[in-house]
Amino acid sequence: MTDFDASERRVWAGRAEAYAVSFGKLCAHPVPQLLDAARVRDGVRVLDVGTGTGTVAAAACARGARVTGVDAEISMVDLAARSVPSAEMHLAELPRLPFSEGLFDAVTANFVLNHVGRPRAALAELRRVVRPGGWIAVTVWAVPAAPGQTLLGRAVQAAGASRPPHLPALAAEDDFARTGAGLTDLLASAGLKDATCEPLLWNHTVGADEWWRGAADSVGTIGQTVLSQPEHVRTEIERHFHRLSSEFTTPEGRLALPHSALLARGRR
Repeated sequence: MTDFDASERRVWAGRAEAYAVSFGKLCAHPVPQLLDAARVRDGVRVLDVGTGTGTVAAAACARGARVTGVDAEISMVDLAARSVPSAEMHLAELPRLPFSEGLFDAVTANFVLNHVGRPRAALAELRRVVRPGGWIAVTVWAVPAAPGQTLLGRAVQAAGASRPPHLPALAAEDDFARTGAGLTDLLASAGLKDATCEPLLWNHTVGADEWWRGAADSVGTIGQTVLSQPEHVRTEIERHFHRLSSEFTTPEGRLALPHSALLARGRR
């Protein structure tokens, strides 16, 4: 396990419920396209890696697929098992999965490569467990980030705060360009064929208080960054968040936050 992986385990420990009511709704947006890319349909054996609260697994079950989900965080596995009783859920983490080679027809990983210390090794493991000819579909956040993605980070910077040192960045030798070409090359380097990538652009509409809740409840790296600050700095971050939110406020009083991601697929 890398330092980055260990940090991710700490960041997400016990955060399933808080994630479900905040950033989980954002991450649900690409699910239909993700399943289409992996050719998920009736009768297909699907492995959803990093299943989180089970959003992808539920949508795959609705298509008639036979679904197995795995996550490295027990609170996510427990919540997904309750939410998607027709799927089989396991506690497991990349890059080692407890499945035999070629067991699945398709593999999905929605915003999972952002959270592993060795993305190339993770993809190689996904390739191992899918059958020859089976498709793997993944999403990651694009760089540069869209304006809606940077709102909370801008508030942190405006308050004079920064990412704490106990949240390490991905090691340079393991990182990859978060671009279409970079993600396509990563899939190809893991042995996947016919790798392609497309951008996904959308506005996530949400109430300002609901969006702030994810950070206030210490969800993800941004939440841990906020949590690590002294109380007066957290108050300043929240003040700047509400000030900056005016840039995205709709006539109905909600936020329309532009986001951008990458959807890539390849086959074994």
